[in-house]
Amino acid sequence: MSAKRAVARTLYGSRYDSVPWEQRVYIRPGERKIRELQWHRLLRTSPVISLDEYRSRVKLGAIEEFVSCHMCGESRQQPLFQPSKVKKNGKTAWTYNVVRCPSCGFLYRNPNILPERLGDLYSKNYSTFLTGDYAANRQRRYRQAMDAFRPVFDEGDKRRLLDFGCGAGYFLELAEERGFEAHGVDLSPDSVKEANERLTSATAHFGAPQDVPEIAAGGFDVVTLWSVLAHLPRPVEDFTGFRDLLAPGGVLMILTVNAQSLLLKAYGSKWNGFTRNHLMFYSRRTLPLLLRQAGFAGVAFEPFYGDTIEAGTTRLSAAHTARLKHSVETGDGGNMMRALAFADEEAIRRWGDGRPVHRLA
Repeated sequence: MSAKRAVARTLYGSRYDSVPWEQRVYIRPGERKIRELQWHRLLRTSPVISLDEYRSRVKLGAIEEFVSCHMCGESRQQPLFQPSKVKKNGKTAWTYNVVRCPSCGFLYRNPNILPERLGDLYSKNYSTFLTGDYAANRQRRYRQAMDAFRPVFDEGDKRRLLDFGCGAGYFLELAEERGFEAHGVDLSPDSVKEANERLTSATAHFGAPQDVPEIAAGGFDVVTLWSVLAHLPRPVEDFTGFRDLLAPGGVLMILTVNAQSLLLKAYGSKWNGFTRNHLMFYSRRTLPLLLRQAGFAGVAFEPFYGDTIEAGTTRLSAAHTARLKHSVETGDGGNMMRALAFADEEAIRRWGDGRPVHRLA
């Protein structure tokens, strides 16, 4: 038994053995505060160095480049994590470095991937992965997020919707069911082909938005990014493009891993948000910095408690469920972040009523 498990056993006994490990940090008494203290200690004790010094310490890969903070331009680096994956044969499948901006707190991979080499991070069977058990779980998550941001997604009413990074079209399927005039774009030709074989009224397109004339023309009421944001190597440029695609009163829906996650603070480099193809990691503090630069007027957030909690299929007791929700809400510690960005004041008036809106102007 590891030292950490021995300490946990001493503190909590066997009372939480039936609770899935990813939920224990939210439920066990005092653990959230312990993990927060652990995080603040990490930030206090991790040195901040110049970009030149960082370059001298870290090896640059063939498809990588050193970058400064995309949110504020700060060049200094605070190295924090080194995620990796080890194969069954003991060899390292991949590894990279994650740094924190000492000025604005943004977490990002550095060295980062050259935009033109982004495709190297995706295996040939990636589209197959998107259509397996993953797909069923994703549709449940889509519905939960759509419900969280009512009334935006209640009735499509022929409003125009663009799903950026639509994959095999599983969200587009839900969008057309709800009455949206739905379109999608993706850089995987296999996924686009599969999406169009499944869809009835919605259409998936191969390429970037600017490559497809009817998408590039804009005029969308809703743009969605489902687990896409962490994959974007040039976020300010991309989000400025998304803002230009929105019609007056339009909104942008974002689901991404949460850099404030209590699980990140508990597990560090072993956090499940550090995947092979994730480049940048946002929080409620840093996402508004991106949206402001891209010209959005405001943003609202909804807490993420976990798929089984929100679906009502959790094995947790009512008391444990309530404790988990309180822990998430108190520290914004859910493992995913859900946000609704408003293109302009008209969008805030139409869709922001009833929820706290962080204005960006």
